[in-house]
Amino acid sequence: MIHHTFRSRKHPLATLALSSLLPLALLAATQVQAQDDCERGALADIYCDENGDMVADRPADESEWVNPDTLIFAYTPVEDPAIYSDIWQPFIDHLEDVTGRDVRFFAVQSNSAQVEAMRSGRLHIAGFSTGPTPFAVNLAGAVPFALMGSDDGRFGYTLQLYTHVDSGIDEMEDLKGKRVAHTSPTSNSGNQAPRALFPEMGIVPGEDYEVVYSGSHDQSMLGVVAQDYDAAPVASEVVERMAARGLYDPEDVKIIYESDSFPTTSYNYAHNLHPDLVEKIEEAFFSFEFAGTELGEEFEGVEKFIPINYKDNWKVIRTIQEANGVEYTPENLE
Repeated sequence: MIHHTFRSRKHPLATLALSSLLPLALLAATQVQAQDDCERGALADIYCDENGDMVADRPADESEWVNPDTLIFAYTPVEDPAIYSDIWQPFIDHLEDVTGRDVRFFAVQSNSAQVEAMRSGRLHIAGFSTGPTPFAVNLAGAVPFALMGSDDGRFGYTLQLYTHVDSGIDEMEDLKGKRVAHTSPTSNSGNQAPRALFPEMGIVPGEDYEVVYSGSHDQSMLGVVAQDYDAAPVASEVVERMAARGLYDPEDVKIIYESDSFPTTSYNYAHNLHPDLVEKIEEAFFSFEFAGTELGEEFEGVEKFIPINYKDNWKVIRTIQEANGVEYTPENLE
């Protein structure tokens, strides 16, 4: 199974404080004026998509291209950012060497804070979780270009539905009347996919069982282990890493459902970066060798970054979100 994560070097670990960022809804009203009439699909009205690839075009005016001396990089919100900062350090070093820029890793506290940061110009490169990726694309001008994968091009993770071994739950039907932990509203495997897929198996989240938002895959899993929740849908890659760190005993839980594979965390650059810088960023990602690094040890089965495009690789996610009536607005993200 393929996984994801992040670290920092000579730059101190920092946190993108919510108080220092305008809320997305306010940004929508105060940031740059809307572009002149152009094709944009679902993109916010400050972006254009004339080539139909579903991501924001680079500004036509070269004076709007961004070419910073220091690049800000963030990974998806995690339970312990300091650990991921260390794990990502080899890649940060490589990114600095290839781009010739300083690179600073920022820890973000939520998906909305991460999207805010890129939209406001505070974030240049980012790994967005599967479900929030379409929000980042449409609200913040993020351009997905890479995923972690294997040498043969495989990538992805699954939705796994866990319960405690002593819960008495053995099949989907047994979830009726139970208390089930979903992670957050925008999470793919932790909420959107269960809401789209479980009804096909006769179980409607929120109707057949009580939905409780835990805040993260880690908390959902730990809650199942502690029997605070009867069950929880989580991302396979997250629970595999938790087990590898000894955060829970796999003998205490069991899987009663597993989905087909979804794409993992997307790696993105801001749409308005200078094209020469984008070329160097892509070179850094696609030339990085995981073998022998802490990053490679953390993400078992991952051997390299592989090129992807949002239009094709996120089609299944957009389909799931459409089935859930998701609209890519600041309010829905928050």
